[in-house]
Amino acid sequence: MCFHSKQSKKAQTLENRFKAEFLDIDIFIPTDHYNGFSHPQTPVITNKHADKIQLFHWGLMPDWANDKSLMKNTLNAKIETIHEKPSFRNSINQRCLVLVDGFYEWQWLDEKGKNKQKYLITMPDEEAFAMAGLWNTWTDRKSGEIINTYTILTTVANEAMSIIHNSKKRMPVILKPEEESIWLGNQDIDMNRNMKLSAVKLDK
Repeated sequence: MCFHSKQSKKAQTLENRFKAEFLDIDIFIPTDHYNGFSHPQTPVITNKHADKIQLFHWGLMPDWANDKSLMKNTLNAKIETIHEKPSFRNSINQRCLVLVDGFYEWQWLDEKGKNKQKYLITMPDEEAFAMAGLWNTWTDRKSGEIINTYTILTTVANEAMSIIHNSKKRMPVILKPEEESIWLGNQDIDMNRNMKLSAVKLDK
């Protein structure tokens, strides 16, 4: 799964990499650690505004949700089941790129996961990249609050990632640059994720 990520690049760097204008640039703060369970606003590009970088909350809220408590359960979505799950099936054509420059995983060192090794996963050049996501705009029927939300799609871990994420053996769907426009265009992509990644051991 993917519950912790980083986006430490400056807004202008993201604009140059993704050929898009950064909106709400005044409230964007690059960071070395996003904790998904705090539902931060992180940079995304949606298929509705493919030339804009926007800040959306991590944790997709479907239209029918009553309150934000659901967000802790929708940080990730298995790409194999998004057409079936009530939380995601109405958003399958609302695709987005989740812009990051790394994510964190913990390798279990024993059978129950009491001892773990933390890893930072990046591209070999440590450049920004995109994960595949779904988005939705949710309105709180009680307060009228409107928030933009997203989930990160996951798939079966490739050989390298299955060694690190050895408990559930999942990984985010990381898009190659040439796949980004394909994903936003609601077209299928090859789910073979045997791309080269860099993994660095970190203190727990």
